[in-house]
Amino acid sequence: MAAQPNAGKNPVPATVEAKIAHGWLHTARFLTTAPQLEHLPALELPEIAFVGRSNAGKSTCINTLTQQKRLAFASKTPGRTQSINLFSLGKQGVHDAVLADLPGYGYAAVPREAKLRWQRVMGNYLMTRENLTGVVLLIDPRLGMTELDEILLDVIRPRVQAGLKFLVLLTKSDKLSRSEAAKALSIAKLQSGGGEAMLFSALKKQGLDEVAQLLWQWSHTPTKKAKGEAVEPDTNVDSDQEPEPESLD
Repeated sequence: MAAQPNAGKNPVPATVEAKIAHGWLHTARFLTTAPQLEHLPALELPEIAFVGRSNAGKSTCINTLTQQKRLAFASKTPGRTQSINLFSLGKQGVHDAVLADLPGYGYAAVPREAKLRWQRVMGNYLMTRENLTGVVLLIDPRLGMTELDEILLDVIRPRVQAGLKFLVLLTKSDKLSRSEAAKALSIAKLQSGGGEAMLFSALKKQGLDEVAQLLWQWSHTPTKKAKGEAVEPDTNVDSDQEPEPESLD
């Protein structure tokens, strides 16, 4: 996938109009799917990962943000989607970012062996993916941050402290009263470990502009690991050499 570098252009502003951010997200197109880390292409584009427990509303959130009903696959059986799916962002011929949809975790009906394998893959991805720029952790505020979510936060905490962007997104917020939403948001901000927290409702379109603008900002802020250009896929990654994180079980 060829991409145009941004060298020589004026610095990108820190904020952008919501209309522009939404238009950018609407350009999302399927790039590839990877059942294992070694199948992921090596990219220098900023990559934003969406993670969360099964039934947290991850697929619905991605589809709502990109204004595409079937971009992210929502399985009728939670926990069945077990691949890392990448979607490229950018106008014709110019790819400037990637969205990564990681498998939902914590669903009891998934066989333990398969569950543990995918939890290791996800943990290794979050700890070692070099072009990872930001992580969006989706949480159902009616459940709050569960033990599984806290384990995941512990996995990425060192990278967040080193500058990785992090957002706790409280989905399905339309199901909360105003006071319940305020309380859930306050708690999420304390638990975000230096990241951010927002309320989101796909049904009521709550938080849509703010999240779109934040993701645009994450992807258009120059970093050492994200230079705005893609490189050839590297299929020689040896996932067996990667450290294994604590299991999300």
